[in-house]
Amino acid sequence: MICPKCQSSNISKNGVKRGKQNHICKDCGRQFIEVYSPTGYPEEVKRHCLHLYVEGNGFRRIERLTGVCHNTVINWVKAAAQSLPPDPDYEEIPEVSQVDELQTYVGKKKHKVWVWTAVDKRFPGILAFGVGDRSKETFKPLWKIIGGWECFFYVTDGYAVYPQFIDELDHIVSKPSMTRVEGENTRLRHYLARLARKTLCYSKSVEMLTISIRLLLYYLKHRTIPLPN
Repeated sequence: MICPKCQSSNISKNGVKRGKQNHICKDCGRQFIEVYSPTGYPEEVKRHCLHLYVEGNGFRRIERLTGVCHNTVINWVKAAAQSLPPDPDYEEIPEVSQVDELQTYVGKKKHKVWVWTAVDKRFPGILAFGVGDRSKETFKPLWKIIGGWECFFYVTDGYAVYPQFIDELDHIVSKPSMTRVEGENTRLRHYLARLARKTLCYSKSVEMLTISIRLLLYYLKHRTIPLPN
């Protein structure tokens, strides 16, 4: 046996610590045990808590169901989302894209925030999204993505921001033609407790709202969740 600090072999026993033999290095004074028990939660607990989260449960409810501190689950969600790319992945560029905004709030109900979403008319799934206020400055980064698709048409409602970016010849303003994107927004509300219309769960930061959506979109597409380290 050698000291983990100075690599000396001048070691002697130094009592028992939490049921395990304790040792001390006579050269540097470092105390240690020979074998440490693994710390932290097992992977199946992490996976279960993350699965509960993307299936519509808030952090406090997950704590009540599993006994895992809600702050620990929050850290797992952040770590899992940070391992993902910033934008959802997709195989095909849509020929017709539908774009809409979903209203929520952060911190308090007077602080309104919008989630801007873009979908392919033909297939389920959100292809790109942005989070912020309802101004053109929030839509601009999203337009850099979806404008690059060069779709035949972009379908939106009559909100005034869209004509500032979308060419009139490529723009269809038709609320009845937005069933795909409205359905996807409804799915977000169904799966994330913080987006439900009547809930005690709410986002305390735009960052947490963004990474929660990113993690959910990955889960809905792949039906799995990357485990945090």
